[in-house]
Amino acid sequence: MAESSDSTSLDKESVSTTANNKREAHPDSSDSVTKKLRSSDTHDEPKTEITVPKNGCELYFEIEADAAEDKGSRHTMEDASVVLPDAGLEFPGKLRCAHFAIYDGHGGRLAAEYARKHLHDNVLSAGLPRELLDIKAAKKAILEGMVLGFFARYENLIFLLLRLFSIDPTIDITHGGFMYSHFHLSGFRRTDESLLQESTKGGWQDGAAAVCVWVLGSKVFVANIGDAKAILARSSPSDGSNNTSDGSTPIKAIVLTREHKAIYPQERARIQKAGGSVSSNGRLQARLEVSRAFGDRQFKKVGVIATPDVHSFDLTERDHFIILGCDGLWGVFGPSDAVDFVQKLLKEGLSVKAASRHLVREAVRERQCKDNCSAVVIAFRKKQ
Repeated sequence: MAESSDSTSLDKESVSTTANNKREAHPDSSDSVTKKLRSSDTHDEPKTEITVPKNGCELYFEIEADAAEDKGSRHTMEDASVVLPDAGLEFPGKLRCAHFAIYDGHGGRLAAEYARKHLHDNVLSAGLPRELLDIKAAKKAILEGMVLGFFARYENLIFLLLRLFSIDPTIDITHGGFMYSHFHLSGFRRTDESLLQESTKGGWQDGAAAVCVWVLGSKVFVANIGDAKAILARSSPSDGSNNTSDGSTPIKAIVLTREHKAIYPQERARIQKAGGSVSSNGRLQARLEVSRAFGDRQFKKVGVIATPDVHSFDLTERDHFIILGCDGLWGVFGPSDAVDFVQKLLKEGLSVKAASRHLVREAVRERQCKDNCSAVVIAFRKKQ
């Protein structure tokens, strides 16, 4: 996949490749195209409001989000998406939470649907979000690998407890966030374990990559496994030096996720240590392209894991929107290309729902994406 040179990535060892299917499949020659909006049954985009501190004051943002999908040339649609602007309402006494996700299925849709139904509840039940600090719960959450519920207010204490339990987080200073490359996020682990039990009972072997976003107050968390991506559209500092010809501030595309593919050195090493092999075409056991996924129980003994990378950052007035996309989208769109495309539509006054649909339609009909194609657009609109 050729990415634009002005995009910024959190992944220092990222390799630019054309995104293929995660498991070998045969495309459908049919011209029929199925498009479904997975976000809600209402006509308006789901919305929620948040406040962001700035210079002793508060900025008010409205989050608008929607999803679109297209099965492309495939026989079936194996992706699933989530748009939950008020994702914590069933958990009273906890911080307001919004949740968005794409589950990119392969080998079938069952794993993607299972994760869609269960991951968020598992993450919430593990302690996300939590307004008041509970030391006992904090220790339990850390030992289980679930620390997100305490980050927004208690980062120093989290680091102290991490050191106490001999857990060494990797700090990504450049992007002002934290990358927990080796954490078992409790919600991910529980979801994968129960999914594997269900797949064993049902005799199916589906798998799914995932990219998930949680917005807790002004803190944004991004977690991913596999090759689905999250891209943030952020404007440059408003000092006027980089303004475009029309006086607007240029927008940069920031890659918030790191792809997990068997061909990458870190992933290959784990696979080989587990007794697996990576073929010359970059696939695990010559079949599976991704090295982290929900399900895929036949590959779990040879190095496939469901441990996510997690990145967090503070939302500011410079952050405009996030695009979540499956590998089908990123196979025909570079990060900066997608950000420019969506930014133009939003600037023209199109709704988030329309922008997500146009993005997917462009990928499939104009840029000839043959794979399933799903996108979620999450816009942060400053309220006056």
